[in-house]
Amino acid sequence: MTTTDPRSRSPLWRHRGFLTLWAGESLSQFGAQLAHVAIPVLAVSLLQATPFQVGVLGAVDTAAFLLIGLPAGAWIDRLRKRHIMLTADLVRAAVLAVVPILWITGTLEFWHLYVVGAVLGTATVFFDVAYQSFVPVLVPSASIGDANGKLESSAQIARIGGPAAGGALLTILAAPFVLAATALTYFASFLFLSRIHDEETLPDRAERRPLHREIQEGLSYVLRHPLLSRITAATSINNFFATIATTMLPILVLRELSLSPAVMGVVFSVGAGGGLLGALVAPWVASRLGEGTTIPVSCLAGGLFLLMIPAATLVPGFAVPILVAAEFGLAFTVLVYNITQVTFRQRVCPPRLLGRMNASIRFLVWGVMPIGSLLSGVLGTVLGVVPTLWIGSVGALLAALPVLFSPLLGMRRLPDA
Repeated sequence: MTTTDPRSRSPLWRHRGFLTLWAGESLSQFGAQLAHVAIPVLAVSLLQATPFQVGVLGAVDTAAFLLIGLPAGAWIDRLRKRHIMLTADLVRAAVLAVVPILWITGTLEFWHLYVVGAVLGTATVFFDVAYQSFVPVLVPSASIGDANGKLESSAQIARIGGPAAGGALLTILAAPFVLAATALTYFASFLFLSRIHDEETLPDRAERRPLHREIQEGLSYVLRHPLLSRITAATSINNFFATIATTMLPILVLRELSLSPAVMGVVFSVGAGGGLLGALVAPWVASRLGEGTTIPVSCLAGGLFLLMIPAATLVPGFAVPILVAAEFGLAFTVLVYNITQVTFRQRVCPPRLLGRMNASIRFLVWGVMPIGSLLSGVLGTVLGVVPTLWIGSVGALLAALPVLFSPLLGMRRLPDA
């Protein structure tokens, strides 16, 4: 009995440009997960951050999506997307390399983290928007869903191994030196991206219009589309309230529950296995439930799993397995939701609007996150960490309403352009 090599079923296994992109992104995703553990430990344990400072730090990290997200999309549609990604990788590597230098010289202060977060966030805006707009340029339309699934699978593998590795490294290295490892992964991503040969063609300069008109065109496309507008509303509300909850998560784990950084890393890693599973089975789930139905169902389920995080404080003796289950289920539903709706966005949008469409959605769904982080810091100071987590979790659950009461529910196949 013979078996079919799975690589023969996907043309992407023979697509050199995509494989190079995939390799570079896998490394940078792993490094980003190291930072996901190291930065909270640096802030909370080494620099003794207050809940409000943690909230401000979270706001600074994502403020760029609110402040420059819309013009970034218009600029990206005018430039070569791969070149933007290369520049962003170099900037991210350089700014993270500064942190261990400041630590070694004894000059690292909390405000430095604000600066690093702002620069890192700005570079990430340009990279992420260019990245999502580059995939449809690099691979054929029929392979976009497959490409997203593979990229998200490796991202989830990084979320499994990265936090555990970060937690282990933090037992022998100070947090700033773990950030140096992240800087190296961004530089490795730069090297891989520099080897890609794409066939992107820039739009004719004569067709350019004033920047504000191009921004308006992208935003109007999102807000007037009957399905994209619903998805964007649900994602925006969810991100706002989930940010309120998760901003307090490091303080909950490290202070309220008195768990170690290593345990926090293990919780995130094991939980991220749900994301890997979600990335692998998202097409299968969409084929069984229907592409449209998958979006509201996964959004609602994600809210239910998020509620388990504050519920862990009710039974502290079982906090670790509850947190693991919550992270596992949350990561699974988020990945199923994201792969389904991002693939739909990339399929349905005209190519000339890809950058502005992605930037407009990022502005709307990520721009609320710095506001959520700041509010989380205020609520955590005034009400306490656990009540803030309950407020965020309940709000995230209600975020499913725009897609539950929409044509998406019951839709077997989402439309193409």
